Amino acid sequence: MSMPWHIIGLAFAVCLAVAAPGFRRVYYFVSLCYAGAITAQSVVIGLVHRDSIAGWVLIQLLLLLAYGLRLGLFLALRERNPGYQKELAVAERRTAEVTRLQKTVIWLGVSVLFVLLFLPALLNLSAQAQGLALHAVPIGVAVMLIGLALESWADWQKYRFKTANPEQYCDVGLYRRVRCPNYLGEMLFWFGVWLSGVSAYGTTLAWLLATMGMLYIEVLMVAAAAGLERKQDERYGADQRYKDYVRTVPILLPWVPLYSLRRLRIAIR
Repeated sequence: MSMPWHIIGLAFAVCLAVAAPGFRRVYYFVSLCYAGAITAQSVVIGLVHRDSIAGWVLIQLLLLLAYGLRLGLFLALRERNPGYQKELAVAERRTAEVTRLQKTVIWLGVSVLFVLLFLPALLNLSAQAQGLALHAVPIGVAVMLIGLALESWADWQKYRFKTANPEQYCDVGLYRRVRCPNYLGEMLFWFGVWLSGVSAYGTTLAWLLATMGMLYIEVLMVAAAAGLERKQDERYGADQRYKDYVRTVPILLPWVPLYSLRRLRIAIR
């Protein structure tokens, strides 16, 4: 199957439009604009294929739509939470000196990433419209569902806990099994999206682009976990209870005895 460049171009235009609010607040590029781009692509590309979409491919598209809507709602609620205002103020100060040119580069870069993340689903839609068999989609959708459920549950648990205990680290529910269950859910979700497209990657370029997007988000989540650990170490490092928590609860993968990423520094550009 050849690459549907006209649809990919449409997806890129959608992402550029949705990511534009990042020029107002830079951190929107990787938060609300991220959620909005996945939501918008699900709607627009779904409408393009409305006459052929069915079955597991339709379920996948609905999961992507649910992912974008859920993440957007969660981020909007978190931004209004008084306990999160300090972190927002830090983000504002950190990005205050970003120039217009730098914002433009970020805008283009994140828009490309959003398209690459969505690309497996886009290729599945195109392949289904051509009547091709898509045996990998059910397996990928199952992994997506597990990831989405895990991330949603973890985000909700942490939101409720931090609302009631803004000065404490979250160690309840899923956070008793792994310290970053929300990041693990995100990684599983996007791995599932990539896995679903295996039957539709008809060219080396398709494999390369889809794999680049998946690997980028996986590395980004590992880097985010490492960054969160360093931040929590600074804030709670003197607390013996916290020291015991990080010594006994894996940071990212349950039942895998990896307890720290604090020495890991990954530059994401």
